[in-house]
Amino acid sequence: MARGVKVCVIGAGSSYTPELVEGLLKHRDRLPIDVLSLHDLDEERVGVIGDLAQRMMTAKDWDGELAVTTSRQAAIDGASFVLVQLRVGGQAARQRDETLPLPYGCIGQETTGAGGFAKALRTVPVLLEIAEQVEREAADDAWLVDFTNPVGIVTQALSDHGHRAVGLCNVGIGFQRQFAEQLGAEPSQVRLEHVGLNHLSWERAVFVDGHDRLPEILEKSLNELSEEVGLPSEVLQHSGTVPSYYLRYYYLTRAVLEEQLRGPTRAEEVMDIERQLFEMYRDPDLDHKPELLGQRGGAYYSDAATELMASLLADTGDVQVVDVRNEGAIAGLPDDAVVEVSCTVDAKGAHPLPCEPLPPEMLGLVQHVKAYELLTAQAAESGSRSAALSALMANPLVADFAVAEPMLAEILQTNRSYLPRFTNLS
Repeated sequence: MARGVKVCVIGAGSSYTPELVEGLLKHRDRLPIDVLSLHDLDEERVGVIGDLAQRMMTAKDWDGELAVTTSRQAAIDGASFVLVQLRVGGQAARQRDETLPLPYGCIGQETTGAGGFAKALRTVPVLLEIAEQVEREAADDAWLVDFTNPVGIVTQALSDHGHRAVGLCNVGIGFQRQFAEQLGAEPSQVRLEHVGLNHLSWERAVFVDGHDRLPEILEKSLNELSEEVGLPSEVLQHSGTVPSYYLRYYYLTRAVLEEQLRGPTRAEEVMDIERQLFEMYRDPDLDHKPELLGQRGGAYYSDAATELMASLLADTGDVQVVDVRNEGAIAGLPDDAVVEVSCTVDAKGAHPLPCEPLPPEMLGLVQHVKAYELLTAQAAESGSRSAALSALMANPLVADFAVAEPMLAEILQTNRSYLPRFTNLS
């Protein structure tokens, strides 16, 4: 095996980690690794994951070093890539994010609306602290790859501070793989015109050998795509795009709220799946990713992460969907606004490809949500109640001052142990 780099995973006690390990093993020809360092503050969980990872690596004859640690300094030291997949507050905090907004008549979701706002307040300061440690202790020119939600807001904060960071989501690569299969093409032949923000994006073209095949896909698979993204087929027909699943929170707000009020929450479902997964992970005979992990979400996460790191390392210049500074890609947004678009990826980073101008209804929504994201990043870093209130009022899924003000007070009080930058919460 060719010698390579050190890859560090922060938050490796996540049930996602075996998916990542499988991807690293599958793509080790593109991303040779000397050391894989798994870090988590939860010693018991990361120990279980580490034991399974070692069995997976042994089964695939991987000859690198696996390091499992609760020391973030040891994990980051000398790493060329630091992949962060944290959940500050765990699934219990996610449950609160998904339920607290409901009595206010607002969507409860972990990455959008008031729930995503609460998660961002908890998460941004932690990611900034990690990024500063990466600058001090990782390898020269190390990259921080963020898979921690809300990716758009977290990456915005990292970008605003000049960190070498790229945000990563699995939505784009999921569509690429799906369309490639439908068209009988290799994934590498398929290039998306993926445009928008994290969890607020549309597929506007699907290029294969320079030809846009999206009209054909919509004609043949309209009903299946409609069901997959949770939107009426008329929405896809009207826009001529495939919106991400998360657009249903904006396009079908009342219907989704009614669904959520009937329950159960996604957090409850995930907690049950994770309980089963960790029972499986403890099996000393298990040496592969169990099928149940597919129900956890995050399909193709490992492929997206591995391909991104490999391209940054090898300077390949291939096209991938990531979260980066706009730099003129989407007209109507500032250059320093973090967007989610198709980019060429080389050793210097991810460079956004120009997008066709968005129609007014899309651009208006993107600008609206971007304003919320910028204010939320500012509030999370500063601990400013004023900025936090402005952020909630700017969020299209909240907006109403009479709702935003009391809900902010409850969010700050409920999350007070995770919000040291906010004061006078009693």
